[in-house]
Amino acid sequence: MTTLDERIATLVAAAYENTELMRRRLDDAGISPHHIHTLADLSRIPVLPKDEVVALQQANPPFGGMLGVPMSQVRHIFFSPGPIYEPDAGDDDSLVYMTQLALTHSGFTPDDVVLNTLSYHLVPAGLLLDQALTGLGCTVIPGGVGNSELQLKMMADLGVTAYVGTPSFLIALLQKAAEMGHDFSQVYRLRKSFLTAEPLSAPIRHTLAETYRLSVGNAYATAELGFLALNTSGGMAMQLLPEPIIQIVDPDTGLNVGPGEVGEVVVTNFSRAYPLIRLGTGDMAVNIDPNPGHSRQEERAIMLVGRRGEAVKIRGMFVHPNQLRFAAAQAGYTAGIQGVVTRPDLRDHFLVRVVGAGDASAAAQLQEAIRQ
Repeated sequence: MTTLDERIATLVAAAYENTELMRRRLDDAGISPHHIHTLADLSRIPVLPKDEVVALQQANPPFGGMLGVPMSQVRHIFFSPGPIYEPDAGDDDSLVYMTQLALTHSGFTPDDVVLNTLSYHLVPAGLLLDQALTGLGCTVIPGGVGNSELQLKMMADLGVTAYVGTPSFLIALLQKAAEMGHDFSQVYRLRKSFLTAEPLSAPIRHTLAETYRLSVGNAYATAELGFLALNTSGGMAMQLLPEPIIQIVDPDTGLNVGPGEVGEVVVTNFSRAYPLIRLGTGDMAVNIDPNPGHSRQEERAIMLVGRRGEAVKIRGMFVHPNQLRFAAAQAGYTAGIQGVVTRPDLRDHFLVRVVGAGDASAAAQLQEAIRQ
């Protein structure tokens, strides 16, 4: 059986041989494929920020020197805002397998009739979920985006048991059903949801789970890399899927951050056709590692806290607005909050400001709770 280290060495060697961009990245860094033997060696390769892919493709259309096979082998070309063109040659089976793993962990079975409301147009989401669901044996209704009343009619007529799509559209469907006077438990058989493409707030999760009695799988994915992490139990921590390779790195150094520290989500896939090696997603996350240096990827978790551009480094640690909001919520505070960073004596000072909270006693209690 091929080990992970062997797969990494083979991947990097093939990407260096077959793609112009990988040759340039390694040559510029003064390294060769012979230097990359293990997972730890990946950190020697500079991170490729996703934002740079747009410029690379514009300078060297259509794929920026990132395509590793002849165009005749490409099955689909997807589109992400930027624009970024993403070729798919069907050579990375893990894309579908990881999607199926996330769906199975979310309770989906071959008995489910699934309404897939993700877009089948230009982006890969709808087709990827469709392929994964049919591969599991589910019956899929390719609803796509919009048409709320039609989607509700299909849900009722066809006995839909599971929903795939964004949380906001699911809430919109449920609200529309209520406006139409439908008794949810009597008219619909919906019992499961698999949500992605946008953040899932705690109030929406609570509504879905408690009011409508739906199971909730909340998945983190990107258009280029597929599904990366999943949460099925509430809270902010998302368990990593076994593949692709996910590293949480310091944006300044590209080196892995420690447990409990914040870094950028950097991902390496196993596609020879479109090898994305150390792609910086721009997403920032807390690294949750129960056994540093020894845990498998699927034993680790992340807590997404924002985008790289929102980060401020304070005494060597990245801090994000979402971390402030999360900390305040733990103290039972949901009004306005602001972090202010100053360096009057060449040392970072971090001041947290909150909107006033009633009398002096209440304000003092709030201050201590947020400080903790």
